[in-house]
Amino acid sequence: MARHEIVRSILAWPRWFKRYVAVAVDVFLCVVTLWLAFAFRLNTWEFLSGIQLLTIPVSIGIAIPIFIINGLYRAIFRFIGWAAFMAIIRSVSIYGAAFAFIFTVISVPGIPRTVGLLQPMLLLLAVAISRLSARQILGGSYRRILRQSEQTRALIYGAGNVGRQLASALRNGGEFAIAGFLDDDSALAGTLIDGIKVYTPHNLRELTRSLDVRTVLLAVPNISPERRREIIENLRGGHVAVRNLPNVSELAHGRVRISDFEDLAIDDLLGRPAVPPSADLMKRNVEGKVVMVTGAGGSIGSELCRQLLQVGPKCLVLFDAGEFALYSIYTELSRSEYGDCRIVPLLGSVRDRDRMEDVIGVFRPDTIYHAAAYKHVPLVEQNLVEGISNNVFGTLVTASVAKQFGVASFVLVSTDKAVRPTNVMGASKRIAELVLQAFAAEGGQTVFSMVRFGNVLGSSGSVVPLFRQQIAEGGPITLTHPEVTRFFMTIPEASQLVIQAGAMARGGDVFVLNMGEPVRIINLARSMVELSGMTVRDEENPDGDIEFVMTGLRPAEKLYEELLLGNNPQPTEHQRIMTAEEEFLRWEDLEPEIRALELGLKQRHLAAINEQIVKLVSGYQHDDEFSDLVDMERRALARVSAPQF
Repeated sequence: MARHEIVRSILAWPRWFKRYVAVAVDVFLCVVTLWLAFAFRLNTWEFLSGIQLLTIPVSIGIAIPIFIINGLYRAIFRFIGWAAFMAIIRSVSIYGAAFAFIFTVISVPGIPRTVGLLQPMLLLLAVAISRLSARQILGGSYRRILRQSEQTRALIYGAGNVGRQLASALRNGGEFAIAGFLDDDSALAGTLIDGIKVYTPHNLRELTRSLDVRTVLLAVPNISPERRREIIENLRGGHVAVRNLPNVSELAHGRVRISDFEDLAIDDLLGRPAVPPSADLMKRNVEGKVVMVTGAGGSIGSELCRQLLQVGPKCLVLFDAGEFALYSIYTELSRSEYGDCRIVPLLGSVRDRDRMEDVIGVFRPDTIYHAAAYKHVPLVEQNLVEGISNNVFGTLVTASVAKQFGVASFVLVSTDKAVRPTNVMGASKRIAELVLQAFAAEGGQTVFSMVRFGNVLGSSGSVVPLFRQQIAEGGPITLTHPEVTRFFMTIPEASQLVIQAGAMARGGDVFVLNMGEPVRIINLARSMVELSGMTVRDEENPDGDIEFVMTGLRPAEKLYEELLLGNNPQPTEHQRIMTAEEEFLRWEDLEPEIRALELGLKQRHLAAINEQIVKLVSGYQHDDEFSDLVDMERRALARVSAPQF
């Protein structure tokens, strides 16, 4: 049995039993020190006999009661300190005085007087050493056991150079206890690398149970994304939390802590390969040019700015209505090291024509990426006047000013919710698309285009941050419906698509991404739970960790989304980007309807607004809750406009 296992068993003894053991040890020490005292005095190693045996009951009879009275058996040996040692000195001194009085002062025939003085000194030394040894053995092992219990037992996936460096760094840190390596190479199975055993990942569930492991650290940085996703999918059934390797450069210095490890990257959850960007398309409308991004502080707008800055524009104009959001992205980009691009942060609303004329007229951007919009479906649904005003008329103002000043390229960031929408947000984005299509049909210097994509993983409105928070809190995870499906992209992928699509535009183009199969939200949530080392609690597994709660579809929420109104997608220069020619109204036909919508917004005539949306947006079907929301907003507006006394 290993030493720490012995210590574990000793520490598990009942306290009364430990005290009896301590008393027995002291009895033994009394006998041994008596034997040594006689041996030193008589210069012989023979055991006690005759009258000498009298000293044993006398010594034990005096010592044990004194030790009990002075609290020697109440102390916890592994925590014994200076006060306890003073108690030992005091107790043995009292014992020594009594023992010496009997065998030295009074004297017993056949027992040398010096034994009465020598034995107490030997007993003091023996008792002190016994307590000190117990503190060192039990205390040191106890601290090691505590450290081990606080350590996270983990397996390292990958027994290559990086995996070995990681194991070495973690040994120095002491926060992880490495239970073994996982590696696909069957030739390494059963071998030891730096004393750590290598296992195959085939029977992961049994392995993690036998090794008491709840975490797998990925140390395979140079594999393909497809292979990485395959590994992650295999790990899903192992009831382990899967964590990403920190910066490889940190391994060389042995500076790796638990906090350095990251949750799986969002694109690991996507379930399909990311769309690779084309360098030529990324540069075509950006490199060496003045570029403007509206909504630059949002999740999509800020990532657009990061991607654009890497391409090398001459000037990057950041435009946003939110002061803090604008400050945050400006501060971040200002610290970057991408060339000599001038970065200009500007506050303002895209609905303010005078402000837009000032900005576009002064900076004369070559390309505008219009990402300013309200995108959160339930919020826009409950604030539909503001949502339509911002999404439709903000786009109208910005696009018309861009056309006025001859901006070369104008790209609208749109959404799959614009296709046969059941909500105001999607309808407002479709009307914004109609505006651009009408402007494009009129001709002119500005090339107008729009880019539709699905839900963006990790954005401010994404389910991924919400699910992660709910998992960290122990659940439950809230889902609207078990059959809800969505197309998904990562934020960098969506931003790159916007840039590349704009470079391919000829005018009025609707670009969409071949995003593969849509993802069921419940499957995404299940993956996140399982890759956090937990299990889903349901009828099949009532003892699981995280429960799913169905809250019902939100107002105007669809079970599934579409990317195209028609079935006529055409290929483009990019293998994963398609374009579609969709029906639209020419500006002379669209303008009166837009003005009627604007009048309805100014008058807060919500029924008229809904009527105009139905006329403008093909396939728009709002649910019955619209009337309730109309009444809600009308009452809210009435309260706001009521005089205050």
